[in-house]
Amino acid sequence: MTNWDHTTEVLVVGAGGGAMTAALVAKQAGLDVLVIEKTEYYGGSTAISGGGLWVPNNYLLQRDGLDDSLEKARTYLQHTIGSRTPQTLQDAYLENAPEMVKYLASNSHVRFHRSVGYADYYPERPGGIADGRAIEGSPFDGSKLGEDLAQLRPMSMKAPAGLAFTASEYNKLGMITSTWAGKRTALKVGARTLFNVLTGVKYLALGQALIARLRLSLKDENVPIWLNAPLKELVIENGACVGVVAERDGQPLRIRASKGVILAAGGFAHNQEMREEFQKAPINHEWSSASPGNTGDAIQAGMKVGARIDLMDDAWWGPSSVPPNAPVMFHVGERSYPGAIMVNAAGKRFTNEAASYVEVVHAMYEKHTAEVPHIPATFIMDSRFRSKYIFGTLFPMQPIPEAYFASGYFKRGDTLKDLAQNCGLDPKALTETVQRFNQFARRGVDEDFQRGDSAYDRYYGDPTVKPNPCLAPIEKPPFYAVQMVAGDLGTKGGLVIDEFARVLRSDGAPIPGLYAAGNNSASVMGNTYPGAGSTIGPSMTFGYIAAKHIAGGKIRPLGKLP
Repeated sequence: MTNWDHTTEVLVVGAGGGAMTAALVAKQAGLDVLVIEKTEYYGGSTAISGGGLWVPNNYLLQRDGLDDSLEKARTYLQHTIGSRTPQTLQDAYLENAPEMVKYLASNSHVRFHRSVGYADYYPERPGGIADGRAIEGSPFDGSKLGEDLAQLRPMSMKAPAGLAFTASEYNKLGMITSTWAGKRTALKVGARTLFNVLTGVKYLALGQALIARLRLSLKDENVPIWLNAPLKELVIENGACVGVVAERDGQPLRIRASKGVILAAGGFAHNQEMREEFQKAPINHEWSSASPGNTGDAIQAGMKVGARIDLMDDAWWGPSSVPPNAPVMFHVGERSYPGAIMVNAAGKRFTNEAASYVEVVHAMYEKHTAEVPHIPATFIMDSRFRSKYIFGTLFPMQPIPEAYFASGYFKRGDTLKDLAQNCGLDPKALTETVQRFNQFARRGVDEDFQRGDSAYDRYYGDPTVKPNPCLAPIEKPPFYAVQMVAGDLGTKGGLVIDEFARVLRSDGAPIPGLYAAGNNSASVMGNTYPGAGSTIGPSMTFGYIAAKHIAGGKIRPLGKLP
């Protein structure tokens, strides 16, 4: 194709964390860069996430004197991912992730802080760290973005004006009724929110803060972002990717990329046809917490030009509930709080509820049968749980909206028998399950599924509950139940890449000029979730790697760390 409507050196498809990182590094390497985004917002799934990155041996860990190393992290991945993904890919991540974090911290507005105490998801395995390797983007005043703030993808859950908190603060807020740390954090967040409202500060945290910092950095470098510009196809000439056909203002647009195309547009979480083709039933794209723009366009474009795919059957799963007239809720801490369990359609527990959210949904699918459905599962809690802990957007002691009961989202029973009947469960089986669990809770030892044994389980547990912060009897009526579906943060499968983020053909050879990162690529993490931020960390790292490879390694040197 010789008739081009627009020419650039590097074209980045998508506008999430991985895409923006790639665009920034390429631009600062002296290359001409254009970013195109399908939706009316920039930020992708990163903007509506917790904004965490799992980065072993990062400089913040080193500053705090924690014992970590490349070899220790490699050992950990060997005992989590194993050989499911190539060692070269794992090594590329481990070697480049700490460098990427330093690069952004020293060459942009991006700042990070540690998620102190947030354990790796398998901390007891060789190489695991109980204090965790997770970091997150530091809070940011969004007013610095000016009019561009309006195009930042909003959080799925609407919060009162000025209210925002970090992941660490959220964990403490979960203990607002139990610990002084929880109460102090609530006062801190409340005072800050009032200050923000009175002064006009557009306080951003979590994924929004990370994206806003990246966006301001791109503004400084005059990198254009075309919104409402979906990718339609890749242009291949002589076996190499030389550009794309996109759409802008309703018209097809041929864009040449003389140095490379980087696909970082998210997975196929909201493409029901693709999910049914590649993933197990039952599956529903409406259960996903991913950006609504994640419909697999870039993956399909890669497949059409002969790219290899992998891990298409998997996702960044997590037990989720679907409230009426509200976004799906991805449940994390609730599963560790004492005084609640999850049961299958037979009224029986089937896994450690407090385990990594991916592991819980894997168990749901592995054990799901027509005879005994595990999807949906049922989350059972008592009144003491509801009075003490957060559930979704409901704070402790907050009345449950009548609309929740009217829609069937919440079910209630004065006895376990009543609750079971209201949920369509066997009353005898549920009663026996709860009685057995209560015995474990009183002793502090879960003999069936070892809930609370791991440091990861205990991160969200209640430290005032002894001897096990994740176990308490379910015994105070009335009792409540909510259905849990197989939700996700995005799909995990995509185009296979090598250690330079180059997209590979089915024969294993790279497609010249074509790169992928984030959920457009088959995850380096395989079928596991090693730690908080195992989605965004690799996305930004392989975006960094792609830009670095296109630039021939000649990127801006590291500056002074903040």
